[in-house]
Amino acid sequence: MKRVQGGFSLVEMAVVLVIAGLMIGGLLTPLAVQMEQRKISDTQKTMDEAREALMGFALRNGYLPCPAVSPVNGLEDRSGATCRDGKRQGVLPWATLGLPKLDSWGRAFHYSVAPAYSNSGTMFTLQSPRDITVGTRDARGNLVAATAINDIPAVIVSHGKNGAGGFGDSGIRMADTSSTNLDERTNAGSTGIAFVTRTPSDSPTAPGGEYDDLVIWLSPNVLFNRMVAAGTLPR
Repeated sequence: MKRVQGGFSLVEMAVVLVIAGLMIGGLLTPLAVQMEQRKISDTQKTMDEAREALMGFALRNGYLPCPAVSPVNGLEDRSGATCRDGKRQGVLPWATLGLPKLDSWGRAFHYSVAPAYSNSGTMFTLQSPRDITVGTRDARGNLVAATAINDIPAVIVSHGKNGAGGFGDSGIRMADTSSTNLDERTNAGSTGIAFVTRTPSDSPTAPGGEYDDLVIWLSPNVLFNRMVAAGTLPR
């Protein structure tokens, strides 16, 4: 008697493949989220190290470094006692500070410094003018101050996953393809005295639009405390 060999029909195989695809997709999504969170965490750690490096530089030299020469040259762009051509913002001088060049998405860190704090000819004091303000969004979406007004000597920005306005490893600036990311545009803007830090959002209708930047700043109080303790600034 001839034995009939059983097997999957095409319909059954299709169902199995669909189920397998759903299971794999379900696993890949949390993995992608975990990888992105890891990139955020690693970038935040590098930025914290950069802030410490800036304070160490000030303790050793009595002033803060200028922005870098270019996205591919990480030495500070200094001409005599001041930053070349009055440059007050640009790429973080990673080579001068001994730091990694790029964030976790492969882009250079943005850096802005108050001119009175980068002047190597006249060491800054407790009364030296600071001119940077960092804002945030309140529960209603209104832009409010996150720091005292015109009180911050230096700011560091990572332009996040979308990289809007940031410089890549080759020195090419990422195009900003959105017209609604108001807060990201502020961080990448040309003034260098106003920045925004807030909760990330993928929604163009959120107050301030889409946002994935990371922003930290150098507290003048912490900087002064360390410099006074080290005897670099008078009590």
